[in-house]
Order: sequence, then structure tokens, then C-alpha cells
Amino acid sequence: MASTRDIQRRIKSVKNTKKITKAMELVAAAKMRKAVEAVLATRSYANLSWLTVLNLAEVAKQDRNLHKLLNPSSAPSVAKAMDGKKATAGKAKKVGVILITSNKGLCGGFNTSIINKVVKSIKQPSQADGKAGKQKTEFVLLGKKGAQINYKFGYNLVAEFDKPDVVTDVEEVIPVVKILIEDYLKGKYDKIMLAYTDFVSAVKQVPRVKQLLPIDLNERDDYLGVIGDEGKAGMTKEIIEEKKEKYFKNKEYIFEPSAKQVLDEMIPRLIEIQMFQAMLESNASEHSARMMAMRNATDAASDMIDELTLTYNKARQASITAEIAEIAGGALALQD
Repeated sequence: MASTRDIQRRIKSVKNTKKITKAMELVAAAKMRKAVEAVLATRSYANLSWLTVLNLAEVAKQDRNLHKLLNPSSAPSVAKAMDGKKATAGKAKKVGVILITSNKGLCGGFNTSIINKVVKSIKQPSQADGKAGKQKTEFVLLGKKGAQINYKFGYNLVAEFDKPDVVTDVEEVIPVVKILIEDYLKGKYDKIMLAYTDFVSAVKQVPRVKQLLPIDLNERDDYLGVIGDEGKAGMTKEIIEEKKEKYFKNKEYIFEPSAKQVLDEMIPRLIEIQMFQAMLESNASEHSARMMAMRNATDAASDMIDELTLTYNKARQASITAEIAEIAGGALALQD
């Protein structure tokens, strides 16, 4: 058994650690409250804007030349495969992925969850063992911890942008969206994906991978932040369909001065809104995950202090008992 002095030092060390984790928990809780307020304030607008994008995509199905961002067959890289030459069977497309992670650690499994999710989502059966799939997928990072996708899984990184801990303006995501839209229109990528963490509650965050470009009407997970919208317990697909019925059914679009001029300005803005909302969702999720991780660390430190205190009391009691035994033994020796 360790000496009482060693145990006292260990208790003091754990108490100091507990103070640090408690302080970090309080800081994360303050940031989380601000981030959650921002998420809830913009979530309905982001959902409605994406419904607008999808509805425009349905209109684009009737007019193949309405806008390149609304129609997969209008993308340059896809059009080349449709000009009388058949694309090679089984050929994988080039994919650009925007990966949103945190700048710092100490947030539990937040970063690991989204990285594992995106790797699982983009890995095709034909790419599972070879390097070809990794060469055809490139990442744009928002958050320093996303670099794991390179040194752990071997995927290519083409750009890394600073990610603020508190996102306040949509202008902070415009450079990222602008670069990727330009690359998509030039034919560098056939798909643009967005990997982020959706905020559900302080104890639950859901990693998601969303296809931004081209607009896919058959996409299963086409909505950002569908949970907790407008104070509801959950925004189900039925509620989404009700919104589509309310805002878009039997609506006819009139573009002035022309459809091209309007959509050239409108579609990139709507995509920027989705990117902005994803940043808000990820920030709220990050601060929530960090708050819970620090709370668990504080609770673990409290448990450790209790155990060490019990061990210290036992060691002290054993030491006192030994001293009493020595005194009693000495007294008996003197009597003899």
C-alpha cells in the first residue's frame, strides 16, 4: 500500500484536475447556449430554403437547360459522357467532400463519429481495398481535427479553412462554397458532399453526410436540422411534406429579368445557407459534446477522490494501529 503522503499528493492532483474540467464544462455550456440559440433561430429558414432548391430542381427536370446546378445531366463532366460516348462501366466519379470538425479535442467522440461516418459513406465496394477510390475523393476541411482523414485513412486534402468557434455571419462560409461551385461547374468534381454533425440535444448529436451538388431529388437525407424545428418534438417527413404542400404546391415560377440571371444569383445563395446552417449545427454539437465530456471527467474525478480518500483513511488507520502495537509492545518489554 502507498504511503499516506503519496496518497495525499494524488488527491491534491485529482482535485486540481477536477477544477480544470469543471471550468471547461462551464465555458462549453456558455458557448453551447449561444450556439443552440443560433441554430434554432435559423433552422426553419434553412429547411425552407432547401425545399425551395428541391422544388426548383423539379422544375428543372422539365427544362434541362434551366441551370447547371439544378440538373445532374447539365454538369460538364457528366455531359461529356453523354455526347455519344458511353462512360466506362463501373468508373467511379470524382467526389469533393466538405468535412466540418472541431479545432480542438476534449469533446468525446465528436470528431471520430463524423470522420467514420464520411469514410463509410464514400467508400464504394470497388474502392474498398485499392488506392483508386482515395484518389477520386478529395476533402476540403473546416476544423483542424479533420486532418485525421488524411494521415489515418489516406484521403487527399485540397484545402483547409479556418473554422471559428462561434459562427455569426453567412459570409464566413462564402469562400468555401464559391471554390467548390466553381470546381463543380468546371467539371473537376461530379459530386459535392457535405459532412457535418446535426444537433439534436445536449446529449445527442447525429453525424450526417449530405449531397449538395448536383441537386438529387431521390436523396434520402435532404434536410438540415430536421429535429426540434419550431419547438416541435421532432420534424418528421410528414411535417416536411406538409410544408411542401403549403408553400410549393400548384405554384408557378416567373423569372425576371430572366431565369438564368435569377438562378445564377439565387442557387449559390441557397447553397451557402445550407453550408452556414451545417456550420451552426456542428458548432452546437461540438460545444454540447465537449460540455458532456467535461462533465463526465468531473464526475470521474469526484469518484476517484472518494476512492483515494477511502484508501488514505485505511492507510492512516493501519499506520495508527501499527504505532499503537509498537507502543504496547515496548511497554510490555519494559515490564519484563
